[in-house]
Amino acid sequence: MEFDHIRDYVRGDDYRTLNWKATARRHRPMVNQFQDEKAQPVYAVINMGRVMKMPFNGLSLLDYAINASLVLLNIALLKQDRAGLVTFGKTVETFLPARNKRIAITPVMEALYNQQTGFAEPDYEALYSTLSRRVRQRSLLVVFTNFEGKSSLRYQLPYLQRLAKQHLVVVVFFRNTELEALAARRPESSEEIFINTVSAQLLLEKRQIVRELQLNGIQAVLTEPENATLNTLNKYLELKSRGLI
Repeated sequence: MEFDHIRDYVRGDDYRTLNWKATARRHRPMVNQFQDEKAQPVYAVINMGRVMKMPFNGLSLLDYAINASLVLLNIALLKQDRAGLVTFGKTVETFLPARNKRIAITPVMEALYNQQTGFAEPDYEALYSTLSRRVRQRSLLVVFTNFEGKSSLRYQLPYLQRLAKQHLVVVVFFRNTELEALAARRPESSEEIFINTVSAQLLLEKRQIVRELQLNGIQAVLTEPENATLNTLNKYLELKSRGLI
């Protein structure tokens, strides 16, 4: 519950809500009126593992994820939601609880400034354990990661499923635009036919990953790296307008 306004006391009001300062000023009993809290926790959850090292147009996937996270959390604060940050690799490296003040973005920027990817595989079990222990209120978790194929999803999906039972989970992962260009190219040799076939198969698996996530109650955003900020923000606004958060 959050404070809404001060009003006159009526018979039956809980005496614990009396506002003594207002009562003294008005010379009649005044009480605090509360309403269900409107601000919802929004967490940017960033994978710092090996898969986020992949470069696109001079930036890594991590750089695109950081840029999208900063815009998302700023807009969440403007929408009166609360902003929090989680980064994880072999362990959970950063946990900033969701706050609803504009100053909340400053520690987020400081935490993200020196973040670097590692070569290890991320530990989704550690992520699940930390979030289930430290985030008790239902929250929007926007997980920035990447899957190159269905096999890479298989090991992480059970933990994402568990998180989706407690929270609204959105997985943002990236289209491989270079592969798309290869798959669209007309092959002129047996080698190019092989490359074209493999590229098309990997692109198909990306679309299958989206369906797999959705079937398990997880929202999915498959985006070009350069459009990650816009597409992530659109998904947040869509969920907000539908009353899901």
